[in-house]
Amino acid sequence: MVGVLSSPMRNHGDAQGRRCDGSCNVASDVDEPAYAYLLGQYLGDGCISEARRRVFRLRIATCDAYPEIMAECEAAIRAVMPTNSVGRVHRIGCTELYSNSKHWPCLFPQHGPGRKHLRRIELEPWQCRIALDLHPDRFLRGLIHSDGCRVTNNITHRLASGTKEYAFPRYFFCNESADIRWLFIKACIYLEIEFRYTKANTISVAQRSSVAKLDSFVGPKR
Repeated sequence: MVGVLSSPMRNHGDAQGRRCDGSCNVASDVDEPAYAYLLGQYLGDGCISEARRRVFRLRIATCDAYPEIMAECEAAIRAVMPTNSVGRVHRIGCTELYSNSKHWPCLFPQHGPGRKHLRRIELEPWQCRIALDLHPDRFLRGLIHSDGCRVTNNITHRLASGTKEYAFPRYFFCNESADIRWLFIKACIYLEIEFRYTKANTISVAQRSSVAKLDSFVGPKR
């Protein structure tokens, strides 16, 4: 569906004592399943900021109520950038995971000034290959862990014979960026998951077989 990385790995700027200009191919050696998941987390709750000496800091905000997601996100950062450490900053109700590298803009070229929903978000062909062609399940897992949820809908029908109650699970994904919502939809299409909009910024997955498919690789947040 999309092209693959074909150019050889160039010397990393920090490994050679030079500044990375953002054009290196660090992505060609990346742990692809971990990257697909981390990309979903970054698009939802992540940002990149520049520090001194052209070093960049990736930051992912994770909710303290879901320690397993926090641990999985940290593991993904370590897998994607194995030679760099991961730190934590504790805030009210959440913990910010962070890691410093000159190459975060190489791995996440969506980095730019301002909020993500106020600028264009498009994946590079090599990102599409990883996140959509190869690992859409990991990509969706990251998106839902950042900006989604799994809930149980309780519905009561009043009948002549009395009331009947139904309970069924469904997923929601909410993001202010139309581009990021479109990436969520594309991953659903790749996996043949039915979806629909419930609000301008919210997508729902409620069809039984589609919920079961999401349950097989996402499930409740913990």
